[in-house]
Amino acid sequence: MKDLPKTYHNKIDRDITNNKKVFSSLHEKFQEVYKDTKEKIVGNKKSYTIEQKIYNIFNSPNYIYKMDVIIVTDEEKIEKRIVGKTKTNLITFDGEYIPIDKIRDIYIAR
Repeated sequence: MKDLPKTYHNKIDRDITNNKKVFSSLHEKFQEVYKDTKEKIVGNKKSYTIEQKIYNIFNSPNYIYKMDVIIVTDEEKIEKRIVGKTKTNLITFDGEYIPIDKIRDIYIAR
């Protein structure tokens, strides 16, 4: 079998600095790097804001048109079927508007 020609390559005689620096968010000294993100770090677990939780619900692979969720407010804990979101409200299947400001926690009902 015939030898194939060698490929051309340059010699690298300098430092390459195109690598990204990655920080761990699990350590307290790196928390300031992530202070602009929408998640808060509590111990070693992530505690998402309400806006991030709503975003995750609407962008989950299980969401097509409507999603059964449990909404915790200051006054009550209700189970609703949400179908949409405006800038300040969640829209339920029944046509109700729930203000996002009053929501303390939201999660998918299973």
